[in-house]
Amino acid sequence: MAKSFFGTDGVRGPVGSEPITPKTIVHLGWALGSVIKKHYGKGSVLVGKDTRVSGYLLESAMEAGLSSAGMDVVMLGPLPTPAIAYLTQTARANAGVVISASHNPYSDNGIKFFSANGSKISDQIQTEIEQLMDVPIEVVASEDLGKAFRMDDAVGRYVEFCKGTIPRRMNFRGLKVALDCANGAAYQSAPAVFHELGAEIEVINNKPNGYNINEQCGSTHIAGLQKLVLDAECDIGIAFDGDADRVMMVDRQGNVVDGDQLLFVLADSLHKQGRLKGGVVGTQMSNFGMQKALESRGIPFVRAKVGDRYVMQELHTRDWALGGESSGHIICLDKTTTGDGLVSALQVVTQMTFMQKPLHELASQMQMYPQTMINVRLKPGSSAADVLARAEVQASVNEKEAQLQGRGRILLRASGTEPLIRVMVEGDDEAEVASCCQHIAAVVEKQV
Repeated sequence: MAKSFFGTDGVRGPVGSEPITPKTIVHLGWALGSVIKKHYGKGSVLVGKDTRVSGYLLESAMEAGLSSAGMDVVMLGPLPTPAIAYLTQTARANAGVVISASHNPYSDNGIKFFSANGSKISDQIQTEIEQLMDVPIEVVASEDLGKAFRMDDAVGRYVEFCKGTIPRRMNFRGLKVALDCANGAAYQSAPAVFHELGAEIEVINNKPNGYNINEQCGSTHIAGLQKLVLDAECDIGIAFDGDADRVMMVDRQGNVVDGDQLLFVLADSLHKQGRLKGGVVGTQMSNFGMQKALESRGIPFVRAKVGDRYVMQELHTRDWALGGESSGHIICLDKTTTGDGLVSALQVVTQMTFMQKPLHELASQMQMYPQTMINVRLKPGSSAADVLARAEVQASVNEKEAQLQGRGRILLRASGTEPLIRVMVEGDDEAEVASCCQHIAAVVEKQV
């Protein structure tokens, strides 16, 4: 099976088509269980999910596959992706599985794997799993089959962990917080955390029905949260995506504060306190304004390829603690092992409390450069690499780079989670940036 069976953060695809089908998930569970048992012996694997209706089907299939390999299974139910990473460590499990398609529509689903230490599985383990996907399932003897259990207090354990990532004596009394849970995995934990920390909360999109996850809500559709913040006169608004590993915010004036700005707020505040470990890792999509603002403060900044796996690799290589993406996937390695929307939100509110300044004032210290991105959808059978390599596309990029004359930058890349080519242009002139992006996107779309 091709290496591309795994995306940058798991197996993805619509239910009912390759690679995500119940049959595939049973096989995948068996392959994971077999590899984990070979390396670490018989033990347990935690399985969590978001709120998609297909999660009921796929968690049963995953349980069957793991059991057939002789691994015990602990079912967690709906829970944020980073919560599964955390609980995999604390429950001393051999691995963790998340059934989620993140910010995608309810009709999509996918799989993410975590190792025993709460990080993404290694390339070696991933390769061995892929190899077993081409091998017929061999069910262990009846006496060796795995058993299934349920962790009834999973949400409570995660809530306590999140609260523990801020100073023990700190509370958010006097703060009015609006929460948009995207009808997703944070619908229980996010309100509980902020309520228990003393904040007055206003909550929307916390009633999942299996079909409304990410539907005109959450971090990818933030207008509803902006309205709530203004109407309810909140101090801050916080929006998560479907599996709650991303966060976007709204300040009290109703302005959206994206992942780059949140990353800057954290880095700038921690740097002023002398508590920033090393520098900051962004991505190829990070706003040029963040780079300039960090550099002006003497804070080192590097760009990784798009994807939390690559940000994480760069952080580990440099022994830094803070990195993230414009989409709101922020990694605080001094607090947890993976990107966590709720933990990241708590760190930002902590800095607001510590600095005694509202979010808009902290974020205004960074000047955002105008940035336009257009997604061009690939047709079935189209190759993003082939389209991007075509002479017409390269010529359009060269033409617009010459026009910008070093006052901006252009980036074309394939999405890691959807059949899209993302065209991004950034520069100091908003109208010029939009025009350049539209021109290049039109060329790409013609080639598609």
